[in-house]
Amino acid sequence: MYIYNKIIQNMLNHSVSTPKPAMALKSRPLLFILLLVVIFSFSDNGMKAQNWVQLREKMVNEQLRGRDISSSNVLNAMREVPRHHFVPIEYQKFAYDDRPLPIGFEQTISQPYMVAFMTEQIEPKPGMKVLEIGTGSGYQAAVLAHLGCEVYTIELLPELAERADKLLKQLKYQPVNIKAGNGYDGWPEAAPFDAIIVTAAPEKMPPVLVEQLKDGGTMVIPVGPVNNLQYLKIAKKRDGKVTTDTLMPVRFVPMIDRDVQPN
Repeated sequence: MYIYNKIIQNMLNHSVSTPKPAMALKSRPLLFILLLVVIFSFSDNGMKAQNWVQLREKMVNEQLRGRDISSSNVLNAMREVPRHHFVPIEYQKFAYDDRPLPIGFEQTISQPYMVAFMTEQIEPKPGMKVLEIGTGSGYQAAVLAHLGCEVYTIELLPELAERADKLLKQLKYQPVNIKAGNGYDGWPEAAPFDAIIVTAAPEKMPPVLVEQLKDGGTMVIPVGPVNNLQYLKIAKKRDGKVTTDTLMPVRFVPMIDRDVQPN
């Protein structure tokens, strides 16, 4: 409000001090128009920022809490992390709708509910070391970092890895370690992991990822063939043994093995 008053005062002073009444009459409409442009510019930016907050709150209340996401920490992370920064500008108005959105390179950002659901399954706690396969936009990594996890994330496409790394640093979501590589290899140098989240679907659960899961750890992963029904599964390693349960039917982009040549 102070800056508006200052602008108004300067314009009025200018119009009053002009020595030619005819010119003053002609200039005042122009000054008034300029004043309106400045005011609406400032108010529009403030309104947009406020709208994002309201849309996130609505997303949490209607899409997440209303569908049995109950972890207060996960709900708070979803409320705070600005999903609209992780989608292309032409899709930002849909950022808080409950649907996946394209992010380029034939990849998508998962719907908010799926991100919250998969995150809740690993029961995240500060200091947990979490491996993510399929960085994509970087949104899932941001949610995990907000929860205090030490995040390692692998993206097959170097362009997406670079873009996500830049954005996460810009938004100050750390510690997040990103590398471009083959998700089927995991990250052996950083293993074992307390939890693993896979955001692309292999046809079978990769044994290497199971090996890199710490005893007592949890992995959430969609499994199934391309263009067919897939299932989200949860695998838990206890005393060296792995038990697997099916959570729900899903549809994810395929997990590509860079070392396997297509037929």
